[in-house]
Amino acid sequence: MGSKQQEKSHQTMVELMDAAMELFARKGFRETSVAEITRHAGYAKGSFYRHWPSKDLLFLQIVERKLAQYRASRDERIATAGDLEGAMRIIWDFLQDMVADRNWAKVFLEFTVHAARDPELRRIMRLDQHRLSEDLFARLIRPFAPPGFPVEKLGALNTALFEGFMVHNALETGVLDLRDVREAAVALALDMVRRLAPTQAPISQPTGGPA
Repeated sequence: MGSKQQEKSHQTMVELMDAAMELFARKGFRETSVAEITRHAGYAKGSFYRHWPSKDLLFLQIVERKLAQYRASRDERIATAGDLEGAMRIIWDFLQDMVADRNWAKVFLEFTVHAARDPELRRIMRLDQHRLSEDLFARLIRPFAPPGFPVEKLGALNTALFEGFMVHNALETGVLDLRDVREAAVALALDMVRRLAPTQAPISQPTGGPA
């Protein structure tokens, strides 16, 4: 009996999250109410509050679910990278997949601005499970960087490039695409290695990998 109840509870959560994302994409995070989410999913409001105390925490779980879909495959691929350039390209391949859905990018940006005004949400949004944080980026590339190389700085620069591109992409300017940003990020990483770790073995030149 307990197992069936857990399955039903999980299914309810999934359906509420799916309904919420449909409405967030259509109306925006701020303009979507809990009542609209539950009505769209076919549940009473009580079903929502049995799982989340607020719309904010619902969205954070949606973010965790979405990012979790990428982690296992990304980590498996990055283990095969032969050098820093290869690791960077694998990471940016997955970032490209993440921003392919412009509706998702717009809702994520809207929520990020919303979270920036709340100290607790701002703290939570810095965590690895809710974004490609500078700390996570640093951990992913550390095995491929020379000893003593400031991977945290490179991680922060790449996070800034990616999140800046999300704004650019949401505005649909059409001037840059993620391939341009990826090539700039790879070139920047290799240039940083040359400048900050000059005594290390020669670093490969950017190859202009697959688009």
